[in-house]
Order: sequence, then C-alpha cells, then structure tokens
Amino acid sequence: MNIRRWSVGVLAATLLVPGLTACKSDDPAPTAAGSAASAVPADPKEALLASTKEIEKGNFTFTLAGAGLTGKGLVHKPSNSAQFSMKFDDESGGMSMGMELIYIEPESWVMLDLGELGAMIPGAEKWKGKYQHLDQSKVKGAGELSRYMEEVDPAGSAKLTKGITEVQKTAEGSYTGKLDVSAAGDAATLDADLVKALGAQAKALPFTAKLDAEGRLTELVISVPGAGETKAHDIKVTYADYGSATAAQKPPADKVVEASPETYEMFKK
Repeated sequence: MNIRRWSVGVLAATLLVPGLTACKSDDPAPTAAGSAASAVPADPKEALLASTKEIEKGNFTFTLAGAGLTGKGLVHKPSNSAQFSMKFDDESGGMSMGMELIYIEPESWVMLDLGELGAMIPGAEKWKGKYQHLDQSKVKGAGELSRYMEEVDPAGSAKLTKGITEVQKTAEGSYTGKLDVSAAGDAATLDADLVKALGAQAKALPFTAKLDAEGRLTELVISVPGAGETKAHDIKVTYADYGSATAAQKPPADKVVEASPETYEMFKK
C-alpha cells in the first residue's frame, strides 16, 4: 500500500462533503433531537438500515478512527457548511500528517500539515499553518479532492449497512453481526486497496452498532483483520448532535492564502 497516496487520499475523500451544495434554503428543517420519531423496526437488519436516514438530512457531528487515522467534524446542511479535521500517524514509520477542511458554500479552505512529506513539496513552507483558499474550478479536476462531491455522509455508513449479511440485537439499541464490504470500497472509511487485500475476508467483517432511543445510528465499529501491509484494527465511526449541529465558521482572514498549484496536484491520482 502506498502510504502517502492512501493517507492523503483518505483525508481528502472524507473531508469534502459538498453534497451540501444541493441543499436549498427552503429544505424541510431536520428533525430536532428529542422530537417524536417513528418506532424502531423490530427486525435488526431493518433497524440498522433505517438508522442512517437521519444522516441524510445533513445536520450532525461525527468522529472517525482506525488504522492510525483519527478525525472529527460537523455537517450542517441548513447553512450548506461542513468542517472536518483528521490526523494520520504511521506507527511503523513514525510519519504523521494532518488536514483540516472548512466548506461554506460556495467556498472551501484546507489546512495541511504533511509533516516530513512537506519538505518534499516546493513552496510548502508558504502555506504551513495557513488555510489555503480553494478554487472550486480546480477542485473539480483534482482527483480525490472531488471524489465525494455528492456525499452528505463523510463516513459512508449508509453504504456499509447495506452490506449487512447477518445481525443480532444484543440489547436495547445494541447490535452485532457481519458485513460484506467487498462492494463498499468507495465508502470513505474503507480503502479500496485494503478491501482488495482482504479478499474473501471482506465478505464477513464483524461489526457492532449502537442506536439512540429514536433509532438513529450513534456508533459503528468494524473489526478489520490484518491484510497486506495493514495490521488488524477497528474502524470506529460515531454520530451525535442530530438536528443541532452548528454551522462551520470561516477561517481568520490573516490565516488565509490562495491554494498553491502543488496542493491541487498532490490530490490527483
């Protein structure tokens, strides 16, 4: 696995959630946390499939973790905005990098911390510690940087739950089972190369899930066995603040520079 391509690609893919651009200001208001909700389906699989419906409304906070990656962010469709930060630590090579992206329609800004890799990119010192303002016309042609232009959920949980092959309810709001992720390699939480390396194992990955009292997904943990260069690990996604996330804020003007050509180039395949 190409660590540089994988880490930067995953960072980019999970950060860009401009599916928000399709949202109009007169969209129905998201269901507020604590408001009445329909009954949670009794069938465990149906309950999990239904648990991602609230995510589609685009008003929540979330966290991601797995294989050296940690991240958190918010999606706020009412204001057509999103914000996300992620850090990657390669324990084997001691390499680390980070990324933060702010999206407020129609603009976006990215701050990159490429660690040792930054020394290999000409001009990187100029935007160290700065938010690079992205030219949207260039983002569209920047490979991974535009991969999820139509996605509202950065973690792709709806895609993942569709791969459930078996599931049992273990307690109120708690489930366990197995997922077939062989057809979900485009979900942001899974690297396509890793899915390929898993081979037949990708068809039966153990998972646990938790739903709140209204049947909304609050936690999804997928256990991934070792494959190729990747050690066994858990991928964990959490969701909170349904219907009550806050809008993303523009970065301070004195910390903004225009994105360099190298920034767009590094995201191309």
